[in-house]
Amino acid sequence: MTTGICTVPIRVSKNNREIDPTEDERKGIVQNITKQAYWHVSSCKPGHGVDKLLDDNLETYWQSDGPQPHLVNIQFKQKTKIKDLCIFSDFKVDESYTPQKISIRTGINHNNLVELRCFEIHEPAGWVIVPTRDARSNPIKTWMIQIAVLANHQSGRDTHIRQIVVHSPTETSSIFIDPKFSSIELASHSSCR
Repeated sequence: MTTGICTVPIRVSKNNREIDPTEDERKGIVQNITKQAYWHVSSCKPGHGVDKLLDDNLETYWQSDGPQPHLVNIQFKQKTKIKDLCIFSDFKVDESYTPQKISIRTGINHNNLVELRCFEIHEPAGWVIVPTRDARSNPIKTWMIQIAVLANHQSGRDTHIRQIVVHSPTETSSIFIDPKFSSIELASHSSCR
């Protein structure tokens, strides 16, 4: 079940964690902007705070501590293009702590968030790639993203999320592309005066 503005399909790892979010980074298609944002969670158990979402370690996790929905707020210094969110979750390890129903919301701040999409995932085993596109299928431009865990598998109360990665599209400028010449003669003519 998926609702909201964005209709680009979600990709979910089911076996052997086959989806790798760094693949598009290595190809130069996207850039990882995860650590360029301010992060805040609605609650956490001691030792399982927001820092565990950003430590690049799939063995650690953020664990909520309180009533649902469990929220992860991601705020940027400026309006930022977001191509997708990558959420690592593993049902085999986390069982009833595994998120099942998630809402992705965007806006300027907490007071004007609009749901971009709401979806359910069934027993994920690795990365869940969530495209964040507008009605024209372009990457969204936003100041803030909120990930709201609305329900867990097996009616679990608290949630575990092991990692979140935020990708922005790699921008290429059509105005100037720096040519790479192999000969000294051509390289000497490569700049404008």
